[in-house]
Amino acid sequence: MTPATDTRWEHLARLRDSINPRTLGLIGAVAITLGSFGGGAIRYRGGVLDALGLRFFSYGHGAGFSNVLFFIGTAALIAAWIILGYRIRTTSVALREINRTLAAWVAPLALAAPMFSRDVYSYLMQGAMLRDGFDPYTEGAAVNPGPLLLEVSHDWRNTTTPYGPLHLWLGEGITSISGDNVTLGVLLYKIVSLAGFIAISWSIPKIAQHLGANPTWAQWIGVANPVMIFHLVGGMHNESVMVGLVSITIYLALRRHTPVVLLGAAIALKATAIIALPFLVWIETHRLSNKHGIHPVVAFIISGTWMTAITVATIAIITRLSGSSWGWVSQLSGNSKVINPLALPTLAADIITANGKYIDENIPYNTILSTTRTIGMIAMLLGLVIVWWLARKTELGAIRGTAAAYTVAVLFNAVTLPWYYASLISLYGVVKPGEKLQRVMIATSLFVAWEFAGSGNHKLYDLPWVALSIVLSIAAVKVVYSGTRKPSPVPAA
Repeated sequence: MTPATDTRWEHLARLRDSINPRTLGLIGAVAITLGSFGGGAIRYRGGVLDALGLRFFSYGHGAGFSNVLFFIGTAALIAAWIILGYRIRTTSVALREINRTLAAWVAPLALAAPMFSRDVYSYLMQGAMLRDGFDPYTEGAAVNPGPLLLEVSHDWRNTTTPYGPLHLWLGEGITSISGDNVTLGVLLYKIVSLAGFIAISWSIPKIAQHLGANPTWAQWIGVANPVMIFHLVGGMHNESVMVGLVSITIYLALRRHTPVVLLGAAIALKATAIIALPFLVWIETHRLSNKHGIHPVVAFIISGTWMTAITVATIAIITRLSGSSWGWVSQLSGNSKVINPLALPTLAADIITANGKYIDENIPYNTILSTTRTIGMIAMLLGLVIVWWLARKTELGAIRGTAAAYTVAVLFNAVTLPWYYASLISLYGVVKPGEKLQRVMIATSLFVAWEFAGSGNHKLYDLPWVALSIVLSIAAVKVVYSGTRKPSPVPAA
């Protein structure tokens, strides 16, 4: 490099070192919160801005201002996360400092409008359907007109829900309190999502400590991650509670107390939690074999039997008490209408169709997509079985297998959305991955974080933006790993 280039890099390095990531992230979170009321997944009718006489911030030039403010906030929080990662790698940062920083970043979002997705409005509607005597597994939201229905995305008004009975029971409880008050219902869901996020942030460092990983790094990459904050807290997705329950279950299983009831509750919320069960069986198998001298095969049969039985019983009890049904099992593919290239089958269909048009301009996209999704489903099932078998030898192997299994599911599933990454992101920091894999996870997290607007619309088919996102993500990884001094051990709290 030339002397001028060296000087520029020195200036950037000094700027990086002078920024307080907690303060920068807090400023970003406040900007996101303020911008969310006009640039987030805002109400179609009514809302906070309307009540304050500031509705002009949600349309026209006012909406432009809100979106710019929202974008600046997300960029600031992402930059703060990158700088914090650099600090953790190059200096001794205590876990309690990371926790305080995380709290500062998340606190303003407790008051923000829904962002990156309109799903919370569907959650309210589905809960209200159960409350009002409808069956969300056989009927769409349109059968229950009212203020809540007006906020549900048009694409989902005639679609049944793929979520479990605990999801409906929770929604019924919230809408029984909030009635048709959308603002209050959203606020109550925000409290629930924060509870799940806190459960994740409590569990992940403890899992990391148990497995001999750096709890500070695990908390940074797995919980303070922008994807986790944006979509679990900001988007209020039920992954927050699901991942929280799974995380607590994993931690207690490693401590020789396997609370299968919690895992059953997580599955009753969202079915993808079941991916963790076979790996927890390996952990319990090792415990029975090592502690009680039971033959590994016998220990496996015992563990698998009682854990599966309690899981199913828990789901059955929740289903019965919630007043819902087992209809959710047949509705698990209910969101297959979503198409974006985060899912490999969709990406493959996009590439095949785009190039196939040179041979046949009438090439049927839906037919190609159906084929790639079928192949993807087969690949996912095979991948899950292979990963499960390879994870059988140790506790660390079982947790690594869990993270790998969720990765396989996210890659090959028919539909992949940003919040689906929460299950695997939360675990990658605890399994002591190599530096290359860490770099990939950081870059992937940043790419996913860039690709969705506050309204929930994605930019994955905007090729210039995708290219810019890739470049920025790679550059950010270089910033995180630009330091050379290794962190010294720090206390856990």
